Amino acid sequence: MDARSIIAQLRQKETPDAAALNWFARGLADGAVSDAQAGAFAMAVCLNGLSDQGRVALTTAMRDSGDVLDWDLDGPVIDKHSTGGVGDCVSLILAPMLAACDVYVPMISGRGLGHTGGTLDKLEAIPGVKTQVSEAKLRRMVKDNGCAIVGATGAIAPADKRLYAVRDVTSTVESVELITASILSKKLSAGLAALVMDVKVGSGAFMKTADDARTLARALVDTANGAGCKTAAVISDMNQPLAPALGNAVEVATCMEVLSGDSGAAPRLVDLSVALGVELLALAGVAKPDATRQLKTALSSGAALERFSKMVAALGGPPDMLDDWRTHLPDAPIVGEVVARDAGHVSAIDGEALGLAVVSLGGGRRVESDSINPAVGLTDVVMLGQKVDKNQPLATIHAATEDAAEAAAQAVLKAVSIGAAPDSQALIKEVVT
Repeated sequence: MDARSIIAQLRQKETPDAAALNWFARGLADGAVSDAQAGAFAMAVCLNGLSDQGRVALTTAMRDSGDVLDWDLDGPVIDKHSTGGVGDCVSLILAPMLAACDVYVPMISGRGLGHTGGTLDKLEAIPGVKTQVSEAKLRRMVKDNGCAIVGATGAIAPADKRLYAVRDVTSTVESVELITASILSKKLSAGLAALVMDVKVGSGAFMKTADDARTLARALVDTANGAGCKTAAVISDMNQPLAPALGNAVEVATCMEVLSGDSGAAPRLVDLSVALGVELLALAGVAKPDATRQLKTALSSGAALERFSKMVAALGGPPDMLDDWRTHLPDAPIVGEVVARDAGHVSAIDGEALGLAVVSLGGGRRVESDSINPAVGLTDVVMLGQKVDKNQPLATIHAATEDAAEAAAQAVLKAVSIGAAPDSQALIKEVVT
């Protein structure tokens, strides 16, 4: 086989067979395929697509280009993945909730991408936490505590790492086939028995329309099931931030409030976490009413908080996170409110703009080499449909400098529209099985 013939097939709108896609994935991983050939492959797939069988074959080939974990535990190994949104810190709540329900969650996560925050960046806002661990440590953490949120090693899906870098510079990131293979090759390398996908749709999501979200959800579900992993997808609303906090340390603080028993701190965050957990436990064989009860008990009893605190300590964080978490999270030196210029209802929120405002504050990366200030962000962000008076706060800004705070205030004012009350938005749009 050779790369040119595989690319030629794709150019002619033919899907290469599984053996050819396996060869190409190995070539991406070991360097036998050049950058030019990787770019041509990505563009051909982006323009002409793959068959359903081809999508499964590419995903499994990229998964198998590196290490694939195998587990010997006394319960199912399951996980969740989100396509990215703002104020979305579900992973920090859901992983320990699930662990308290006697399942195992090896959650291999990523860093911030564009306007969306990254789970690893949020977790590393806790002093001392290091999310890059060895496979041996990951196995110990999962066995001992039921959950571990960590970064992928270089041995996990190396073909995807190579192809993703090429996609980023060849304008092929948007391909559903390549998105699907990229997400699932990493997730399925964790040796999962079940997976739930949280596909975001709305102003703060990469997928802006219901049709686009549904197309991606169906591709992810069908491909993962075709690769042997029981999978469902929840299409959830991202026309406003999921939590009232955007930024790394401030989102961790919100999660700690929720885990400590204050579900009113972020009701949409709690509702979505439970909904995703119910779908996952159902895939693992738990009846949905029982799953709902177990998850809510894990949260209200403090069992999930205990699992989270043990995980933080195992990753090098403070050993007393359970009791004294407020003293460990960094604070920004500049804190101030941005207030409404008019009275009315919050009629629309540009979630992407809010996410980019946090990036501009230093809470995200414009390029991969950028460092992150974990303390900056937004809190107390208003909700869609909320009634506000003139000069009422729309958000609280946490900034490193006065200039950065003023720029963020202007961004918030542009992102939050005040007018007539909008139609209510359901948090869960659809479940795809």
